[in-house]
This record gives sequence, structure tokens and C-alpha cells, in this order.
Amino acid sequence: MKKTYQAIQEAPAGATNRRGAGPGPRLALIAGVVLTMLVLAACGNNGSNSAASGNTAEAAGNAPAAGSEVPAVLNYGFIGSNKLNVPGGAEGWGFHKGIIQEELKKHGITEVKLTGFPNGPDQTESLISGRLDFGSLGDTPAIIAYASGAKTRFISQSSAHTVGYLIGKKDGPQTVKDLQGATIAIQKGSFMHRYIVGLLQQEGVTDYKLVHMLIPDATAALARGDVDALTNTGVPALKLIEQGYTHLDDSSVHPDLLGSSVTVVSEEYLAKFPDFPQVWNAAREKALADLKQHEEEYYEFLADIGDTTPELVKQVSPISDLKDTAFTDEGLKLLQGTKDFLVQEKLAKKDFEISDWQQK
Repeated sequence: MKKTYQAIQEAPAGATNRRGAGPGPRLALIAGVVLTMLVLAACGNNGSNSAASGNTAEAAGNAPAAGSEVPAVLNYGFIGSNKLNVPGGAEGWGFHKGIIQEELKKHGITEVKLTGFPNGPDQTESLISGRLDFGSLGDTPAIIAYASGAKTRFISQSSAHTVGYLIGKKDGPQTVKDLQGATIAIQKGSFMHRYIVGLLQQEGVTDYKLVHMLIPDATAALARGDVDALTNTGVPALKLIEQGYTHLDDSSVHPDLLGSSVTVVSEEYLAKFPDFPQVWNAAREKALADLKQHEEEYYEFLADIGDTTPELVKQVSPISDLKDTAFTDEGLKLLQGTKDFLVQEKLAKKDFEISDWQQK
């Protein structure tokens, strides 16, 4: 408005100089009225233009003030490592097909950075440190972390049928009871840690040694005979059995020793995006619905990231294991039992109510 006002003043001043004399009183009065009307009109036009500019910016994608706190980049962690750098399940399918990214864009998230971890404890460390915003992992490390003071919230339980396998060395133990006095490789703080401790307790095996090893190291140690057995899950476990290692047990015959996959978000991120749990679960459910329309393609996708065959992944990761809602009574009951066991065995530092951790 200031620039317009100056231009209007300059025009009459120039006209006066050309005539060489100042205007009379009547002309001055008329000029003043016209000048005032022009100034008011200019101000009104500028105000209208400002309003139009604001509407255009919002239509162009500028988030409102409340949404501006949502970071454009979302950092997500999962368990595993593969050439596509995606997890399995509905989450992995959703990222692979772009379904989840498209849903998150509606809320200002323009990039999702995915990071695979060898185990749950490593992932929870990154979540606690702030390198991750949220992640999907086994229930045991997530519970242990929360019981140790990690500021996380439990927002969904995508599966409640994770099967752990106990594999013995060749020409070694033939039954679980044969593990009396044995050395067993585990991933400390993982679902498989909870499974083996619970199993040995049920079988009355009291004298054993657990050593923490990541799967590649544990597999090599088993081949050398340095350990008597190891715990593993999924396709890698079935491959060991195919290679002649002894299948001592698996948790499919111990429903109380099954594991589940949970998704947790940091309270810090939740403070920036309070609606994130609903947004994430809706995106995941949309991906699951699409997955069910392309079952064979989904199994080929799992085989690709697991470097195996669709037939094998159908055995260990059937679509029927995937939950289509954030929480189920069956899953929460299993989670409660796992939490109680971890507290009893002092693997979890303190007891807590699942409902206090759960973000509904």
C-alpha cells in the first residue's frame, strides 16, 4: 500500500510543476477527495490480494500451523536385512508398493527412511537415542525396553504367531532334556531368549549355559560344534533342518511360548504428531487389504527378500497370521503372558500394566 500511495502523490505533483502554478482551493478539495478514494481502494485491493495469496499457498500444500510440527522425514526401524531394505508383512508390502508412503504424504510426511536391525535390542537402543521415530520388532525386546524406562508407546500388534525353533548340532542332543549341561546360542533380550528359557523351564532342564550370538555367528558355532544348540525363526531355521541339523522343538506346539510383532513409537515423536498411531494403523490396514488381493505376488515378494522360495515362506509366514486390526484379544493375552514371564524371570526390570503402555 505504501508504494501505491507514493505513486499517486507523485502524479499530481508533476502536473502542478508543468502548469507552473498551484491549484485553486476548489480543485485542491476535489483532488484530495479523489486521492483519498484511490488510497482506500488501493488498500482494499492489497488486502484482497493477501487473502488470495494465503488460500493459494494452502492449496499448494502448505500445512496449517498445527500440522507444521510434523517432521517431513519419518525414521522407521525393522528387524532383518535384505536387498530391498523392507520388512515383511503388511508393512513391507505397503512400502514396497508405495501404499504407505502415499498415505503418509497426506499428513506432510514426504520421506520415510527404513533401517534394518539384526535384533530387537539393537533397534530399541536406536529408538531410545532418537535415531528412530518408531519401529516394528519382537514383543520381548520391546517389553524389556519399556520396563527399563524407555519412553515408548505400543501402537499395534501386527502378528501374534511368531514361531521359535530350537536346533541341535549334528550328532548332538536328540531331545530337549538332552540339553542338561549344554551350551545354547541365543540373542539376549530377544523373543528367542524368552522362548528357550520358558521351554527349558517347562521341560525341567535346569543346568545349561546361554551365550549371546547373532545368527551368523551362532550358525557357524553350531557347525563347528562350539555350541550344542541354537534358537532361530522362520526360513533360516527350516534351512538348518534341511541341512541335517536336529529339530529339537518349536513353539508352534507351545501356544504360550509363541511370540508377537509389535510396533512402538517414541513419546518424543508422538508429541510432534499425536495422530500418528491412527494414521499409521490406517495405512497398514490399507496395505494389508491390497496384499490379500495379491496373495501369490506377496509370497513371491517375501521369497525375494528372504532369498528363498514362495513355498517355504508360505510355511513360515502365512497371510493368515497377519492381524487386520491394531489390537486383538488373542494378541494382548499373549503379550500379557510374555510380560509376566519376563518380570518373573527378572529379564524385565519392573512390572507394568500393558494398558498403560498401549496407545489406544
